[in-house]
Amino acid sequence: MKIIKIFCQVHDFWKEFQGEWEKNLLTTKRRNKTSRLCMSEVMTIVILFYFSRYRTFKDYYQKQVMKRYRYYFPHLVSYNRFVELMQACTVPLALFMRRQRLAQTNGVAFIDSTALAVCQNTRILQHRVFYSKAQRGKTSTGWFFGYKLHLVINHQGEIISFCLTPGNTDDRKPVEHLTKGLWGKLFGDKGYLSQNLQEKLKHKGVELITRLRSNIKPPVLSAFEKLMLRKRALIESVNDFLKNTCQIQHTRHRSKQNWLVNLLSGLAAYSFLPKKPTLKFSSNFVKLWAD
Repeated sequence: MKIIKIFCQVHDFWKEFQGEWEKNLLTTKRRNKTSRLCMSEVMTIVILFYFSRYRTFKDYYQKQVMKRYRYYFPHLVSYNRFVELMQACTVPLALFMRRQRLAQTNGVAFIDSTALAVCQNTRILQHRVFYSKAQRGKTSTGWFFGYKLHLVINHQGEIISFCLTPGNTDDRKPVEHLTKGLWGKLFGDKGYLSQNLQEKLKHKGVELITRLRSNIKPPVLSAFEKLMLRKRALIESVNDFLKNTCQIQHTRHRSKQNWLVNLLSGLAAYSFLPKKPTLKFSSNFVKLWAD
């Protein structure tokens, strides 16, 4: 069952990470009372939310977790207390996603960014939760106020790398960070056009291939490169899946930490999905043409 599978992986990670985590916590005079729920249980419950039919976490916790999952989590706390515990799992979730749930590159990757609006445009001047951090940005669909999620995926729809930036960040700025350890061919849209960036990536063993503007002379591409460039919409399908199915974007957040927990747990839940948007190519076929 997915509950046991997810909990086992989360708990194995937490057992290795817990000692280092507690050693680096700041010491305070406040009483450090042990919670009835361990961190791995909190992380598992948060990730399982994205496999449920509920659209709000409160309904999910009160109707699904407290009634149907009590057998798996016998020491459940109240909803208000759980919301407080969620804030402490931000860093563990980020490291769990980085260390355990990222896929390996196979020589072919796709890169793109997607907007994560934190409020409606008509309420930008009234918004206070992300007032000092979020920024106004513009995409092909218009202006928004929030952040950008940058993703690199393979042809099987698995996330290889990701990062988060303010909404006004140029898409090309985090590319060097996203491509650490990457090799082979990287396909992107026109927003990644840059001769300087292409040369930097080439020294790292990464060939950046993008669509060109009408006034630029097209380079000579192989049949495989032309085919993969036409299939770049795969990563847009992944972005759409993350927003609509995994619910990583909505405008009801009242806490920065809980917003980040929602984003990280949504990405972790996506990595556990057995069926993802994918291209119908075998890994041997991709490696053959990528070489």
